[in-house]
Amino acid sequence: MAANYGRIVRDGLWDNNGVLAMLLGMCPTMAMTTSATNGLGMGLATAVVMAASNFMVAAFRNYITREVRIPVYILIVAANVTFVDLTMNAWMHELYKVLGLFIPLIVSNCLPLARLESFASKEPILPSLMDGIFMGLGFTLALTLIGAGREILGSGTLFADASLLLGPAFKFMELRIMPADMGVLMMILPPGGFLVTGLVVVGKRLLDIRAGKGIQMAGAHSV
Repeated sequence: MAANYGRIVRDGLWDNNGVLAMLLGMCPTMAMTTSATNGLGMGLATAVVMAASNFMVAAFRNYITREVRIPVYILIVAANVTFVDLTMNAWMHELYKVLGLFIPLIVSNCLPLARLESFASKEPILPSLMDGIFMGLGFTLALTLIGAGREILGSGTLFADASLLLGPAFKFMELRIMPADMGVLMMILPPGGFLVTGLVVVGKRLLDIRAGKGIQMAGAHSV
């Protein structure tokens, strides 16, 4: 049966978003969203690991026995995390000094392992690669949104130090939204992570409910 790529994209970015729907990967979500730049960097690193790991597991799924699948999945994720870790250390060292502690912890992130077990181990290579890419991008979207909210409210800035991640050409993204003395310190501390994450999750569910009602009303009018 042909893969439904539209469904894979929607699930990854919105309907089955790892953070906003499944509430997976909460450790990096809480720890690395003190700014939008940190959230974006952590999310993109995780997305690369997820895409590569899904591809590799799908390619070798017929050779991985059920008894050893979890250790093999962890080994594959660990190899890809090591590659990302060394790459960031070499070419994005300033950002690496901020994210470095949490890059190795991608190995223990529930989201990559969950997608390997539930999707990549059962599907062909291309759908699995797409699932890894868009689940990773959905994770990136969630971390960036939460980081942006915390950064604006806590520091009054948006995408501070974005040039460390994206290069000097993206210096224009580093914005001052509010005066520095108007920031609420709690928002960039752990309680702010829980608060903003909860608000973003509630916002998504309210949008889903509204969209569901809109579909039901459209269906009622067409009858």
